[in-house]
Parts: sequence; structure tokens; C-alpha cells
Amino acid sequence: MSMRALWNSPAVQEAGRAGLGLTVLMLLTYPAMLIAALVPSPAAFAAALVVSYATDIVLHSRYQDLIVRLRQLRFGISNRFLVRELLVILLVSRLAGSHGLSYRAVLLATLAFVALVAVQVLHGGLTAMVRKTRSLPFAARNIDLSTLKISDAPPPWLENRAGEKVLHTDVPLVIGLVVSSFTLTNTPGYLGAAVTFALALGYLAVLSVWAGPYHQVPSPGRAMKWLNQWLTEGYRPTVALSFSGTRDATYQVNMWLETLERMEGERPLVILREMHSMPDLARTTVPVLVVPSAVDLMNMDFSTVRVALYPAHVGKNLHLLRVPTMKHAFIGHGDSDKVASINPFGKAYDELWTAGKAGRDRWALADVGVRDEDVVEVGRPQLDVIATEPPGRDLPTVLYAPTWENWTDEPGTTSVIVQGEIIVKALLEADPPVRVVYKPHPFTGTRSAKARAADLRIKALIEAANLASGAVPTAEVPPPPGQVDTDAAGLKWTDAAASRDAVASPEHVAAERDAARAWNTAYWAAQPANRHLVVTGSQPNVFDCFNEADALVSDISSVVSDFIASGKPYAVVDSAGVGEKAFKAANTAVRAAYILDPKAEGLDELLAAVRDPERDPLKAERTELKTYLLGPAEPSSQERFNAASRDLARRAEQRNRAQDGDTPADEEPVSHDAETATAPATEIIAPDPAPAETSID
Repeated sequence: MSMRALWNSPAVQEAGRAGLGLTVLMLLTYPAMLIAALVPSPAAFAAALVVSYATDIVLHSRYQDLIVRLRQLRFGISNRFLVRELLVILLVSRLAGSHGLSYRAVLLATLAFVALVAVQVLHGGLTAMVRKTRSLPFAARNIDLSTLKISDAPPPWLENRAGEKVLHTDVPLVIGLVVSSFTLTNTPGYLGAAVTFALALGYLAVLSVWAGPYHQVPSPGRAMKWLNQWLTEGYRPTVALSFSGTRDATYQVNMWLETLERMEGERPLVILREMHSMPDLARTTVPVLVVPSAVDLMNMDFSTVRVALYPAHVGKNLHLLRVPTMKHAFIGHGDSDKVASINPFGKAYDELWTAGKAGRDRWALADVGVRDEDVVEVGRPQLDVIATEPPGRDLPTVLYAPTWENWTDEPGTTSVIVQGEIIVKALLEADPPVRVVYKPHPFTGTRSAKARAADLRIKALIEAANLASGAVPTAEVPPPPGQVDTDAAGLKWTDAAASRDAVASPEHVAAERDAARAWNTAYWAAQPANRHLVVTGSQPNVFDCFNEADALVSDISSVVSDFIASGKPYAVVDSAGVGEKAFKAANTAVRAAYILDPKAEGLDELLAAVRDPERDPLKAERTELKTYLLGPAEPSSQERFNAASRDLARRAEQRNRAQDGDTPADEEPVSHDAETATAPATEIIAPDPAPAETSID
């Protein structure tokens, strides 16, 4: 990676000048130590050495993203320590002989550092062995693993940043040798070496205890045998939701957790494919499995599962799609007019569940091979929490929630790059005034440097407006409640003890959700009426922002379709400049929207509708569009979702009975309940090559 790429990276942009300044200062200590060693000047060398250690420690504790960038530049922590140690040897070598230091000091320094590197290599191997022997082929939540007899995990201080800690055992040796360079005697170096090796070997000895058989967990084979027994004889899941994606995409599965909990008569199971999804997964009572290996997933017994649900189009879906004894439905993570909503990959599923008739018509118009009878309208069960009345504050709130730049350079995807600053500036300068809440898509700036830079400029505009008005929160709101991030707490999900302890009772989950609602209330109450907000992260979530807003400005995305459930006015940006008539014809969700042109003209009409409902000519159209996009109010979305699942399960049961020769293929099955299911166990075959993991929606 070049220095230019480093400067433009999200890590540097987020860390700002402080982090970058510390990085530059730390890097400059190396040439400073080199010059001081060559002179030689023990005092100058010691000063540069202290700064080098100190800045390195601060960077590791506060700016991990910058540390990652240094590693990409081939100057990771191991190399930094090695170069420092070589410079100490150089200093001792320059002082030997004519300067009065014994040549034994040079030999001591060289041999000691070589031996220390060997100890550190042993430590790295032992750490890897401990982690391997304490890991299961899966991670779990809300599954009783007590019969697996998993021992406690190593204490956090032993494993957390273990490589960094063992590298720092060189400090006494380095200090001793530097003191020797001042005193021109070998004794401080000997003492430093003794302390260093006592620390390093002691660390190694303690760690070796956890590599013993008492602290190991069941073997992968035994663990998978136990898991299959739990699947077929214990829990017997009937519905599985399968998800794969980046850590930032975990919201795509979070939005479905409560819907799964409300499925009457079903036993849902969530299957994740990456460990990084666990820390951000919302608290739930549904059992959760993380199965990273395609081979392990393909060898799991899903014979009781009748319906598989998929919230994203990703290559890893194929590992479950291959199971014929269940039926597969794509449920998505939002209903919008984006091209992703008509992805031809949809043909891989038995059914595609959409919110309302608009989704059905969207697939028909796309003509990508999806049959109309495979499209099922289930509504959006998540939208029950959206308020249909304005918050009723004297100062209206306008939410700007643009989408991200997407994987392609298709024009008009996001308004952030060109129109974002114009929109926010116009809202900040509106007369009469309004409050602005900016909630960018979590992926904003992940692919486009222009989007990333525009996002930072928008945030700077809002910060400047708040500084000018002096608006600050009226109370300090503590961090939002939630489950413990095991990575932050020191217990990683790769350790089996994390899965053993991750069982939440329904009462615990209910209390946590009550606490989250209380936090949300306190957060909004603490914001002055004239304080503009930048909202990122998982809380407040976008639905919370909907309920605090009088109007929305957005792009073509599921945010628009979801906001329509509120009945409040909204505007959509025609970023590509196709014109209002063509824009509304091509995008269903904007038919009742105020349209902003590429110069963001049209905000005045939206603000007029916000301030005076009598000047809102699109209100009736929004009501009509709501039914078209999201389906009728009765029966409820949850009831329709549950019914769709039951119907699909009956199709799966019918297929399985026909394969067994028990029932003709067109005969209605008696029951889809797993307790009476007679479908054959999932066939175990050699896995296909793993497909690409990149999301294709």
C-alpha cells in the first residue's frame, strides 16, 4: 500500500490528525535512533527509544486501524520491535572497544535478542495451539452445551494481545543495555537480560498449562456428532435463517430476529457463516449457530428443517440451497426499487417473499426468469414499531438518510457525493429553521473515496452548525445497553467457553430490550430542539430516527419503502437527472414523493408540507402507495409471514413424502410439524468448491 493510499484510507480519515501525527512521530524515532547509535549518543538514543515505545503503545490502544495500515506497509509490530532491537545492538557495538564498553556487551546483546526471538516464536506457536484446542467447529448462542463439558477459557490477560505482550518482555533487556551504554559496564545488561527471560519464560510456562488436556475442548468430530444429535433429537428446528456477510452487514439479520421469535408453532434457528457477525448480533431468544466451514455445514443434519430463509444474495447461500428436503425463500433485507431487488439470482430460490404487490410487479417487469407464482406477498413485520404520527415538536425534524455508493459506478445510486452537502446546507439554513438528523448508510465510503470524503464534509457542516448555535446535549447519556462484546471483554467467540456461556433467558432478553427502549427515550430527550445530529452505528436505529422525524430525504433504497409506513412526507433525490416523470415511472416508491433534482431543488415543497399539512398535496397518494408497497393492514404482516412459512413447509413435506413414495406429489400433506416428519436425513456428500463470498445484492 502506498503512502497516498494510506492517507486516503478510512482508518486515517476516522483517526484524524492526532492518530496520523502519532504514527509519523513513531516512524521518525527509527531514523533518530539510527543516527544516535552511529554517533554514538546514548542520551539521544534513550530519548528516541522512550518516544518510540510510548507512541507505539498509544497507537495500539487507541488507533488499531492505523496499526493495521502499518502492517500492510510491511512495518507491523514484530518488525518494529526487531528493528529497535537491532538498533540497540548497533549502539552497543559502536560503544565497544575505544569507547570503553566491553565486547562482551555486544555478544550479550546479540545472543540475548536471538534467544528472545526464539522464545517469542515458541510463545506464538503455543498460543496458536491453545486457541486451536479450545475451539469448536461452530459457535453458538442460546444452546445448552453443558453435556460437552467445556472448561473455562484462559484468563483474558493471558490471551488478549498476547503477541504484543510477549514482544514487550524485551523492555528490561533494552533498558539494561542502554544503561550499560551510559555506565560502560556490563552489569546492567546482565540484569536486564535476567529480568527479560524470567518474564518471557514465565509467560510461556503459564500459557503451557492451558495447552494441557484438562483445558482442551471436545474434538471437532465429537463436537459435530453432538451438534447433529442436538439438531435431530434435541431442538429439531423447523425453520432456518441463513446469513453471510461483513460485520457491517449484521443489521440485515438483526431485522429478522424478532420476526422469527413471533413465528407460532415453529422452532427457528439462525445460521451465520462468519464469526465476526456474533458481536453485533442483537440479543435474541432464537438459537444461533456460526458454522464457518462449508464442509461442516454440509455434514449437518437438517432433516427436520422444512423452510430456509435468506436475507441476502451471497455465494455461501449455495451451501444450504443444495439441501433438497427443505424449501428455500429469499426474504431480503428491505424492499426497494434498487436493481438488487430484481437480481436474477432470485431464480435459485423456491419462493421470493416481498412486502406487497409492488414487489410482485417489479419481478414481472424485470423479466429475469422469476415466475409470478413463486412471488409471495408477506408484508414487512418489522414496520410495526414505526409511528404514524409526527413527533409534535415546535421545530420540525428532517431526516437525511442516503444510501451508499454500491459496488458499481452506476450514476444516481447515492446522493451523498454530489447532492449531500447541498441538501444538508439548505436544511441547516432553512427559514423557518428545522433540525437535521443525518444517518448515512453503514457502508457509505467503503468503496468510493469521493463518498467517504463527502460524508466527512457533511458531518463537518453539522458540527459547525451546532458549534455556532451552542446546542449541546442537556444530559450525558451513557452508552446504549446491549450484550457484552466478547472481543472487547477478552473472551473471543473462537473460544468454546463463549458459546457455553451465551445462553439468554426470555426474561433477560425482554429486560435488555426494555433497557434499549429506555436508552432511546433518554437519548432523544437529551438533545436540544435545535441540535442537529449525526447518527451512526446500530443505536439509535433507522426506525428510531423515523419516529423522531417529520419528514425524510433519501435515495432509491429500502429506507424509502419503510418510511412510507409512517405516512409522513418524504423526498427522494433524482441524482442521475432522468427527470421527474421518468424517475417516478421507473421507481415505484417515489410515486408519492417530492422529487429533488440533481441540484437538490425541490426541498421547499417538502418543507412546506412539513410545516402545514394543508400544503401537502401528496398525502392521499402516500396512503394508496403504502398499501401497494407494503400490503394491506389486515391480516398483519406477521400473520402473513407465518402463513407463507406454513405453506412453504407443506410444499417441502409434500415433496419429501413423494420422494419416499408415501404420497403422490400433488397430494396435500397431513402435517409439516417436525415431530411427525418422515423425510429422509440430509444426504452427506463431498462439498463443492466454495463459491465467492461477496454479496451480490
